Amino acid sequence: MSFALSTAAPLRRISTVVILCTSTTLSACGMGDVRRPQTDVGNGSNVSVADNTIVVPPIAENPPVDQSMADSSLAGEEEQIATNDAVEPAAPEASQPVVTEESRSLTTQEQNYGYAVGISDPIARGQSNYGMPGSEIACRTQLKQLGVVFQERAPINDGGVCRIDNPLTVSGFASGNIRLKPSATLNCQMTLAFARWVKGDLSPSTRLRYLSGVNTIHQASSYSCRTMSNRRGANMSEHSKGNALDIAKITLNNGTDIKVQKPGFFAFRQRGLLNNVRSDACDYFTTVLGPGYDIFHKDHFHFDLMQRRSSHRACR
Repeated sequence: MSFALSTAAPLRRISTVVILCTSTTLSACGMGDVRRPQTDVGNGSNVSVADNTIVVPPIAENPPVDQSMADSSLAGEEEQIATNDAVEPAAPEASQPVVTEESRSLTTQEQNYGYAVGISDPIARGQSNYGMPGSEIACRTQLKQLGVVFQERAPINDGGVCRIDNPLTVSGFASGNIRLKPSATLNCQMTLAFARWVKGDLSPSTRLRYLSGVNTIHQASSYSCRTMSNRRGANMSEHSKGNALDIAKITLNNGTDIKVQKPGFFAFRQRGLLNNVRSDACDYFTTVLGPGYDIFHKDHFHFDLMQRRSSHRACR
């Protein structure tokens, strides 16, 4: 009996400890009656959550609206909408320039220096620089650098060898300070050789012997579909290719006229100039014929760029 009583007391203490521990554990795990405040996450509504209860605030009634203020606000909105919906006037289209004969003529005189005039089809060969070989374009660039006054012409084809694919009408040199009368029809290579001769030989020679520059060069023949010296049965002349030019007279700035002919006995300056031209011109041309060569060249110098197989130059 005493043993049973002594054993029951410790068992009651153990039971009490177990119950206390169990209660404490359940409280720590949230099984007890614990209330936690809910956090507002910024959803903009006045909602509080406690014990799974949602409290919704009452919706306030719309306040009375002043009719006059509403009308003015509505009018302002309509005016703003009308302003925003207004279509801006379209910018006027750029007016196209009217091309008249007078303006075309002015353009030809002032802007077409060294270029084709009146191009109808810029892609067509002979009417545009893009249809020319590279050598022709380079030649024209050199002419402009030398100050040659020229204009493009339509291709010439008179049959046989009488043709120039890219002819020029040449009217002056040294940016127009030296005139060529009348204007000559030549190919570009012949024009370039003649321009170099005028600048490098003729002008220095006249300044040395006559103390005056060249004013006008008078030519006797440029392009012409004919034989040499117009003789029947002779070979075709270089004139038929625009590859030759005949010079009959040179007028200086001081008014002196130097005619290309056999000079008189006492015409020392004229003889010296003509002899100088005859000898030095072969540096620029392959053929130079003048007074004293034959009866056909007694009154002019003949210059051309004939291509010979032996590369021979004829200076007579």
